[in-house]
Amino acid sequence: MFAQSPYDLIIIGAGPIGLACGIAAHKKGLNYLIVEKGVLVNTIYRYPENMTFFSTSKLLEIGRVPFVSHTDKPTRKEALEYYRRVQDTWKLRLKLYTQVQKMTPKDGGYEIETDKGNAFAKAVIVSTGFYDVARTLGVPGEDLPKVKHFYDSPHPYVDQKILVVGAANSACDVALETYYKNAEVTMAIRGEGLYEKTKYWIKPNIENRIKEGSIKAYFNTTVKEITPSTVILNTPDGKVILENDFVLAMIGYQPDYTLIEKLGLPVTDDETRTPIHNEETLETPLERVYVAGVIAAGMRTSKLFIENTREHGDMIIDDLITKL
Repeated sequence: MFAQSPYDLIIIGAGPIGLACGIAAHKKGLNYLIVEKGVLVNTIYRYPENMTFFSTSKLLEIGRVPFVSHTDKPTRKEALEYYRRVQDTWKLRLKLYTQVQKMTPKDGGYEIETDKGNAFAKAVIVSTGFYDVARTLGVPGEDLPKVKHFYDSPHPYVDQKILVVGAANSACDVALETYYKNAEVTMAIRGEGLYEKTKYWIKPNIENRIKEGSIKAYFNTTVKEITPSTVILNTPDGKVILENDFVLAMIGYQPDYTLIEKLGLPVTDDETRTPIHNEETLETPLERVYVAGVIAAGMRTSKLFIENTREHGDMIIDDLITKL
């Protein structure tokens, strides 16, 4: 299953930064492989179908492949096609639908165990992002089928009573999209207002919908319990029980710390739970094991993005070739 093993380098994760690492390895002539548990740029594929990026297409470019979009802010569909073209242009070596399960130091390198067999590599880059593990509410009833932590399309919520939990971009997007499909939308917001950095083209719209009462918003409010037909809120005025068909918990995501532990990567013991690494080389305390992309920020998921981690591949490979 891994015909070219042993490898100089295995890259875990085929998101934009994983691809950028592959391009950097390709340019230096390394024998590398990118291993991905899902599809190419799996995180972007899982984004809502109508999503528009906050970044411009120029800031999402990698590998000197131009990203041409219909407007300044590209869509999910355009991004999927762009990164497919990047992979095709550079003929990047991929193994998709392959779940990494464990990493073990061995013979001066690392044995990578996957559900499709094992491979050996002298070096490893972990570029797994943070979108696959949702933050949870931690309340009774959260495991009910009607509770969703990932959002795709507004269509399932036509004429439904929904609660959107959250106050940032995703929550505001979801509230507006479902409202325009005739859903009865209520928002539960933990703070006193919407997230101050909500996209400038969304914030006035959602604020106006709340002001006119089209979307009901409870501020300084948390979810207490979810039942098959209701949701119970803790509000400043006491407990509120709402009839409810769906709860869309748009409260963010976090790195896959279960995988990080299986890979043996040490993390800080503070609330950021950041994978420990050298800021200049991105190497972890494990020799020739690196982190790349947004995973390098740990729980500070609003610190790093595609546009400010695109150089991670070159940073890592420039360091790695001095150690192989």
